[in-house]
Amino acid sequence: MNYRQRRRFLWTLFLIGLLLIAVVASATTLARLKFDDLAEQATAIARVRCLSSVSIWKNGEIWTRTRAEVLEQSKGELSGVVEIEMPGGAIGHLHAHVDAVPVFRPGDEAYVFLWAQPGQLFRVLGWTQGTFRIQRDAHTGAESVTQDSAALPIFNPLTREFRVGGVRNMPIAAFQLKLRRALEKSAP
Repeated sequence: MNYRQRRRFLWTLFLIGLLLIAVVASATTLARLKFDDLAEQATAIARVRCLSSVSIWKNGEIWTRTRAEVLEQSKGELSGVVEIEMPGGAIGHLHAHVDAVPVFRPGDEAYVFLWAQPGQLFRVLGWTQGTFRIQRDAHTGAESVTQDSAALPIFNPLTREFRVGGVRNMPIAAFQLKLRRALEKSAP
């Protein structure tokens, strides 16, 4: 291999390496949060109904602000309408997708575990882990709850493995009891 071929080969390896770094750096890995940890760390927990979602520019990035009506409050101080801000969204032909960030559409109902520092808008704690969607059975009207992350592989740092798990199709009364018990454990 002559000098020119070697140089081209090394540049090709260098560019492939940069591409791999970019792909790995853009991946999202969530560490699993236990339900009790979500309840303890959240500054507010509420059952909400999405009123609207709009994407905005913020510091050169696309973010989505969701306005939601508070239907039931389990923790924290919330007004009748809460604003939740999460990374990602779409403005015109530009789309920014962040894995594991919950997306809300008008009419969606969910229990959300919220977190905010003073003076900031709320974020969903643990992204999909802190979002519990409410579904109604079309025939019986019975409500059940499914955690957004129930189908996502989430990293468990203790076992050093990815695992799928979480709340799935839990009757609303059982979920409310689970939440009440978790809040009692975290009470000072």
